[in-house]
Amino acid sequence: MTARADFQILLVEDDPADAYLAKTAIRDSKVVSDVHHVSNGDQALDFLYARGAFAAAPRPDLVLLDLNMPGRNGRQVLAEMKGDPALKEIPVVILTTSDAVSDIRDCYGAGANSFVTKPVDLDGFLAAMRSIEDYWFAVVRLPSKA
Repeated sequence: MTARADFQILLVEDDPADAYLAKTAIRDSKVVSDVHHVSNGDQALDFLYARGAFAAAPRPDLVLLDLNMPGRNGRQVLAEMKGDPALKEIPVVILTTSDAVSDIRDCYGAGANSFVTKPVDLDGFLAAMRSIEDYWFAVVRLPSKA
């Protein structure tokens, strides 16, 4: 039997390159975590509700959520999560290319815990991922670990 990682992360990202970079940065970090990647909003909700192909999915300690995806987008996933008493305490970090003030305000208004604009360069992206990791797994206390 394999030991469970300290943290479970759900990465919701439709861009394969961004997903690869995020998973690599998290796996290379000092935090022991499992990264579960889905590529759209419908899969994210199936994972969160542990249904269908994700019936055995663990409850994530943190969700990294892209906003702009085809089909059910990140805004819709965020709204459903924060409107459901069973999911609303899971922290959600919006990880997106958008830096629009309206997106930032809308996401915080809908209950996002953080909003991070993806840096366009590799070093900046990796540094942003390390900052997310340091903050969420070393500084704050997560409700799932309380």
